[in-house]
Amino acid sequence: MAAISRSPAGSHPPRIVVIGIGGEGWTDLSGRSRRQIEQAAVVIGGRRHLGLLPAIAGQRREPWPSPLRSALPAFLAGLGPGPIVALASGDPFLSGIATTLVDLLGSDRVVVEPAVSSVTLARARMGWSAESCAVVSLVGRDPQLVLREAAPARRILALSADASTPATVAELLAAAGYGASELTVLGDLGTATESRVEGTAAAWSGESPRLNIIAIACSGTATGGWVAGLPDDAFEHDGQLTKRDLRASALARLAPIPGAHLWDVGAGAGSVGIEWMRAHPTCTATAIEADPQRAERISRNAARFGVPGLQVVRGRAPEALAGLPAPDAIFVGGGATRAGVADACLTALRPGGRLVVHGVTLETEQLLATLYREYGGELTRLSVETAAPIGSFTGWTPARAVTQWALSR
Repeated sequence: MAAISRSPAGSHPPRIVVIGIGGEGWTDLSGRSRRQIEQAAVVIGGRRHLGLLPAIAGQRREPWPSPLRSALPAFLAGLGPGPIVALASGDPFLSGIATTLVDLLGSDRVVVEPAVSSVTLARARMGWSAESCAVVSLVGRDPQLVLREAAPARRILALSADASTPATVAELLAAAGYGASELTVLGDLGTATESRVEGTAAAWSGESPRLNIIAIACSGTATGGWVAGLPDDAFEHDGQLTKRDLRASALARLAPIPGAHLWDVGAGAGSVGIEWMRAHPTCTATAIEADPQRAERISRNAARFGVPGLQVVRGRAPEALAGLPAPDAIFVGGGATRAGVADACLTALRPGGRLVVHGVTLETEQLLATLYREYGGELTRLSVETAAPIGSFTGWTPARAVTQWALSR
């Protein structure tokens, strides 16, 4: 998510009261919220929200600008001193405008008066406790995000972008092996036209209103867990893949934490970046891959595992690293001996950052030994053997040993 710059010092940003509004609009509001709206010089909101209010003489009403984030600072600056009220659906902090406004203006300039959120209403209709289900917003986001949460017996509430979202989600779930999942589409929650349509993902054919939430009771087979080390054959690859046991070892040292960003240099099939992003919904990653077919393959793998936001950069390090978002951790799975790669990664690594480099050649091993002597860290040689048939017997088949250098700055 792109950062929003706060208003410069001395610009006196406006104070805004953000009021959550339910499906019935004006009649749902408390007396306090009605008075705040009636006394406002300017009311801003979506066109649907503004249409729910009665006419108030002399009051200026403005729809949100588009594109919202880039246009918002200039838009707010032109509203005048206020008082200003912004309308939002339900809880304005639930994937709502309040978060954006606080990022821009600061919490001292934004007052929030929430209403019952659509998620709260959906849980009530389904009889699901808050702790028993995940919430995924698909509003303005890739619907494949729902696949990250899919697991046997898992409950998901997905906030739809529009009337087409339930059918799209049903198709994605069915393709991922969750066709038996039960979908309940709750439309126009909290209004006189509230609706409920049920069916399985595989057989979904119901029509949906524009405003809806999808309640998903997952039924299917797990591809793998959320701990690092997904099966190798779960990824589409051409052999350029950090294998399962080595990947788990690398990710243990890369240590994904909420909100952290990873560079996956020489990404191959993208497995390390994908598992990094699966660790937490706020983890982000950039995969750097020179081969165009592999770069496309990374995007397909990321979408299949529910992390479509994985950024793929086509190019070779170190040149391709210029201008990328600053990393909290870096994994180099290939190309470490290329001139300038190690230096660029070490320069980019901030205090507290983690760097893991894998090598299988003597040349890379020599480089890692040199880096270990100079910078310290942890130097490990990893050998993995798997059981395989030898005639009518079973024996061990060794994979190529990998040298791993890990540095925590």
